[in-house]
Amino acid sequence: MQLLAFNGSPRKKKWNTATLLEHVVAGAQSAGAQAECIQLYDLNFSGCISCFSCKRRNRKQNGVCAVQDELTPLLDRIHNIDALVIGSPVYFGTETASTRAFLERLMYPFMNFDDRGKTYFPRSIPTGMIYTMNIPESRFAELGYGPQFEKTRTYLAHVFGSCEMLLSTDTLQHTNYDTYEYGMFDKDAKAKRHEDVFPQDCQHAYNLGRRLVTNT
Repeated sequence: MQLLAFNGSPRKKKWNTATLLEHVVAGAQSAGAQAECIQLYDLNFSGCISCFSCKRRNRKQNGVCAVQDELTPLLDRIHNIDALVIGSPVYFGTETASTRAFLERLMYPFMNFDDRGKTYFPRSIPTGMIYTMNIPESRFAELGYGPQFEKTRTYLAHVFGSCEMLLSTDTLQHTNYDTYEYGMFDKDAKAKRHEDVFPQDCQHAYNLGRRLVTNT
């Protein structure tokens, strides 16, 4: 079994999204799977360029993006993996720019516009989408977060067969809030939640990684 995780946070090696994905990888490895995390912000790549090469009727292969850049070999690897997880912080109500670009390149070539009920991905694999965000879940309705997250989850489920979503809310942004313009937040409450709740999110991420490679 092989799981690939993709970190769409520019804070690549630490903080919330990276930490959760580390736990996903550890969970998958605990079940005997090969697992690694790819840092999207380490790569030089673009989103979909609307060339429609993946939709031409005379194309040689299905599910292949024609754009050649540093994302290309990773997209090639995805054809043969057994589980996929993507993590992103929430910027302006949605995924980061690199995550969005990755999602476009990942999913569009597999979509079948002759038969919308089918995709070109060769089999069904479990996937996961992890979101980390500064706001509490109580503000989701006000900001429209729920439908936005569900839209991405639904696309991933359609293309690959299934998708679980993990939400880490009201997260800690800085070790020292006094250094930044963050007066609207209660820094002590943030620190306390990070101490009490974030470890639970990490356990959920670990369980997710294990579950995706064992189907249990």
